[in-house]
Amino acid sequence: MNMKHAKLGKGLALLFAAVLALTAAGCGSAQTGNNRSDGSLQKILDAGQLVLGLDTEFPPMGYIDETGEIVGFDIDVAQEVCDRLGVTLVKQGIDWDTKEDDLNKGNIDCIWNGMSVTPARAEEMNLSEPYMKNEVIVVVLGSSDIEVLRDLAGRKVGVQSGSTAQDVLETSDKVSDISIVTFDDNMELLKKLEQEEVDAALVDSVVAYHFIFSSDRKYYVLPDSLDEEEYAIGFRKGDQALRDRVQEILSEMKADGTLGVISKKWFGSDITTVR
Repeated sequence: MNMKHAKLGKGLALLFAAVLALTAAGCGSAQTGNNRSDGSLQKILDAGQLVLGLDTEFPPMGYIDETGEIVGFDIDVAQEVCDRLGVTLVKQGIDWDTKEDDLNKGNIDCIWNGMSVTPARAEEMNLSEPYMKNEVIVVVLGSSDIEVLRDLAGRKVGVQSGSTAQDVLETSDKVSDISIVTFDDNMELLKKLEQEEVDAALVDSVVAYHFIFSSDRKYYVLPDSLDEEEYAIGFRKGDQALRDRVQEILSEMKADGTLGVISKKWFGSDITTVR
C-alpha cells in the first residue's frame, strides 16, 4: 500500500473514532440530563428530607401503634431507602380521598402506603414498579352464616372510602343487592365489623390477615376474592429522577437481602416482587 494512503487512512480512522466517542459521550450526557433535569432528586437531597404521605390506619403497611408512633412495612422500607439517600424520613398522615392533591401541591414528596396500581393512578402519577401483590377479599365474623359471595345479597358490606376496594365493590358482577357502607379508614371498618355494625368487610388481604392474626375473635375469609392488584409508590408526574433513584435503591435492597428481612418481619416471608 502507498505510505501516503496508509497514513491518510490511519488519520481518517482516528478521526472517525474520535467522532464516535464524542457522539456517544454526547448521547450519554443527554440521557443523564433527561433523567436529572427535573431536579426532583436534588431537591430532596438539598432539603435533607423525604416527606412520605400515607393513610395512618392501614396496618401492616403504615399505621399508628400503641405508643403513637407511625410504623409498618412500608415505613421500614422507606426508612432504609432514606438512610441510603442520606436524608431524613418525614411521615405525613393524609386524607386518602385527596392524596393526589397533597402530592401535586407539594405537601408530600410521594405516596407510599400500600397504594394499589390502577390506570387512573398511572395517568395521574409517576408510579414505581410494583413491589407487592395483593387481593381484595371479603372478611366476616366466624359466627356469620355468610360462606360465599352470593350470600352477601341483602347484607351491609363495609369498605374504605376512596379505595380501589370501593371501586371493585361498586362495579363487580360477582356481588349484587348489597348495601355499601363506607368508612374513612380500614381500622374503623374492621372495628365496625367486630361490633357487628356491618355484615362483611371488603379489604386488602395484607390488612385483613394482619388484623385477624392480631385479634382474639374468630373471622372467616370468603374463598373467592373480588380482585387482584399490585402495590406501587406514587410520585409527581414530572419527578422522574427521584422515582428512578428510589427504584434503584429498592432493587439494591432486594439483591442484598435487606428487603427480604423487612418483609419477613411483617409477613413471615419475603412476599415482595421487586426485581
